[in-house]
Amino acid sequence: MTDVPQEYSFRRYLAAKQALDDRSLNRHVREVLAGSLLNRQKAAPWRVLEVGCGIGTMLERLLDWQLLPAAAYTGIDVHPDNITEARRRLRRYAAARRADLSREAGRFLFHQPWQTVAVDFEAIDLFHFLAREQGRQSWDLILAHAFLDLVDLGAALPGLLGLLTPGGFFYFTLNFDGSTEFSPTIDPELDRLIETLYHCNMDERCVNGKPSGSSRTGRRLFEHLKAARATLLAAGSSDWVVFPGPDGYPGDEAYFLHFIIHTIQQALEGHPELPPADFRAWIEKRHTQIQRQELIYLARQLDFCGQV
Repeated sequence: MTDVPQEYSFRRYLAAKQALDDRSLNRHVREVLAGSLLNRQKAAPWRVLEVGCGIGTMLERLLDWQLLPAAAYTGIDVHPDNITEARRRLRRYAAARRADLSREAGRFLFHQPWQTVAVDFEAIDLFHFLAREQGRQSWDLILAHAFLDLVDLGAALPGLLGLLTPGGFFYFTLNFDGSTEFSPTIDPELDRLIETLYHCNMDERCVNGKPSGSSRTGRRLFEHLKAARATLLAAGSSDWVVFPGPDGYPGDEAYFLHFIIHTIQQALEGHPELPPADFRAWIEKRHTQIQRQELIYLARQLDFCGQV
């Protein structure tokens, strides 16, 4: 039995869920994106922007998928520590694949015989970035991975799509859509109450006094994309499903689960509708279920790709 973590690291959480995200991404949506990029021939390198890039795991996927033989990638994230880790991971990624990685004019240049990608990371808030870049630069492909449910969609999406070149593509993945389930059940009524309050916390979340996020971003994206006159090319589920196999949880996914339970605890601690003793016992029981390799976790999410 492993110990419950005494300290939590968001960067370790992002790394712990990389393999889970890999297997959760909707294959059909990705194939439609790949076909669309292939059909749109470009002489110049593709200009790619990722918002909320975290520690760079989506960049690693793009390089692995070989969708863009020649590209200039920009990844932004509000947390400087994430950007530092993304740069470190890119160096490790290149070394593991014996790819050339150099620095030119402040950018990384990642090169393999079949692939050349210039990479630039920046620590900056999304809305500051949108205000700075609107009318200055445009991109051929914009990515947002497990990010749009953390911002005010109505405020962010028009500006984000406004940075695309005419005919440019978007790929928005792992957008939470209002369902969190843990099994086995502890107390049906308490389980439902905690899920409901946790989703309400997402809906009421504010950052710097402004709305930030929604528990139903997935389904809301349909209407927001339509209002922005974007063409939706594909959409599909990308649910998280975490369960213990014969050898327990794969990789570092036990830590991922502990982090999820810790996040719920932080969000709902002291909530007037939750009896404190019952909530503490629920949190402790969920951590124990992870230690005993019993907990199953499901979260509903949606992927989208499209064009403007």
